[in-house]
Order: sequence, then structure tokens, then C-alpha cells
Amino acid sequence: MSSPILVTGATGRHGNTGEHLVGRLLAAGRSVRVLARGHNPRTQHLAVLGAEIVIGDLGDRRSLVPALRDVDLVYFVYPINAGIVSAAANYAAAVRKVGRHPRTVVMSMGPAHPEHPSALGRAQWLAEQVLDWAGLDLTVLRVAALFHENLAVLHARTIRDEQVIRNCFGADPVPWIGARDVADLAATALLHPEGLGVGPVHHLAGAEDLSHLDIADALTELLDIPIEFADITEAQWRDDLITLANSDTTGALNTAMAQHISAVASQIARGGGPAMSSDPDRLHRLIGHAPVTMREFLATNIEDFRSVRLVR
Repeated sequence: MSSPILVTGATGRHGNTGEHLVGRLLAAGRSVRVLARGHNPRTQHLAVLGAEIVIGDLGDRRSLVPALRDVDLVYFVYPINAGIVSAAANYAAAVRKVGRHPRTVVMSMGPAHPEHPSALGRAQWLAEQVLDWAGLDLTVLRVAALFHENLAVLHARTIRDEQVIRNCFGADPVPWIGARDVADLAATALLHPEGLGVGPVHHLAGAEDLSHLDIADALTELLDIPIEFADITEAQWRDDLITLANSDTTGALNTAMAQHISAVASQIARGGGPAMSSDPDRLHRLIGHAPVTMREFLATNIEDFRSVRLVR
């Protein structure tokens, strides 16, 4: 029996990426140990799939030591929120305490850079430095693309209520990727890292480049009502997102994410966006199937964007 793969973030709320990854690893015949802060319906579902559930928190080094028992492979991811540097330090300290040398696959982000205007982008970079300084065996996936699923998190309410996508990304195309395809990238990094190439840091592109004007046009066709795109300032969108976060009951949005995504968008609008254009062919090779397109995502989730007042 192979040693278990420790998966963090399996109960996250952004596109069920972690749950899909657990399913992929179990289907490949691997034992999976899920780190969760408590038992809930999500952990119950993962246990039914065949995962071992251990209670622990990246904010508490003591809880990570038993979770790392007999582990040689770890998937490390942190929510888009404050706290990743201390989480990385706790994890690195726990690894050193256990005395094993697991290979750690880190789900990073395109804005991970010491000079990025996003505080979370700078923190992600620093967290990865901490893991490196600790001497860990790292595989870092730096995905330079926006998630399809964040369209619903960030814009579903205004699309339903006002028939508008409002942000500060500007009119130029940006790369997009589906959360499940990201999970499949993580599965490749865990099970078949040779496919990624050499080096600890791997820059990965999205599935397609689309502007928010393009997305508004697609929603106009699918909903059969006009959806517009409104370009606003970084400060205006950050304030809108903070207001939305304060009323959000799902936990998918928070004030740190509001600062992060508005800063990312503003930099892209100023011409400082991802240097990589989407590469669907490479993505297809890495994940073993055609990546999900934006059109497919919108069609599958169209009811999230439909106003009950405008149903025809």
C-alpha cells in the first residue's frame, strides 16, 4: 500500500477544486488523507469517496504533525485570504518536526511576486520563499489565469440585478481556466510531475483568452437579454467587492480577496497582466482531455446568472 497523499484545501468553496482532486487521486488508486478543520457535510462526502479525514489547521503547527505521519506527497493550497505566510511557516516547521521529506505541490497564483500591487500576491511569493528556505522539495504551479468560477462569485449578483458586469479589468482579453482543469493540473503534478518539465516553479497558462466584453456578449446570447460591461476604477470595484463580501454568507468572498482581485485587474488594465497567452494545446496534454471553455461553463451554470424577474 502506498503512503497517503495529504491534501489541504479539499473543502474549499471555489469550484470544488479540492474535491475533484481527491476524486482523481482515489480513482488512480492512491490513498488520500484530507486535512480539514472540522467534520461537516463536505468531509462526510469525501469520506464516502474513500478519503481519510484528519482534523487539523494550517494555522496550528501542532495539528499538522500527526497529519504528516507516513506522508511522502502533499498538495498545499491556501484560500485567497490573509494568513498564507504563517500557514507556510507552520507547515514547514511540521515537516521538519516529522523528519520526512515529502514532495510538496504548491498551488500558487500568477500574481505571486515580491513587487505585485496585490498584498496577497506578495504574500504568496513570500510563503513560497519560506517553504524553499526550509529546504522542502517543492513543485510550484503558478497558474496565470482567472477561474471561470469567480465570474459567479464576483459578478452573478450584478448580472442578475442590473444586467451588467462591472470591474476594472478593462477591455483587453485575459486568460481563463476552469477550476476542475486546475485540479487536473494538480493531479498531474502529484502523480506525473515529469510532464511539467524541469525546475521547481512551473508557469502554466489558461485555456483561452477572453475580455469581459466577450463574456457579456456570450451571456447576452445565452440569457436572451442584453448584458453590458462597465469599466470602473480600481477603488470603485474594491469598494463594491468589500460591500459584497460583507453580505456574503457562503464564505467565497472576503475583504482581502476584494483588495487582491481589484489590484490584479487594475494592473492588467495598465498593461501589466500575465505575460503568457493561453495555451489550450499544452493544457490538453497536461490534463489528458480538452479543457472546459468559457462558453461551456456559462451554459452549464447559466441559472446562476439569470434573474427571476426577467425569465421569458
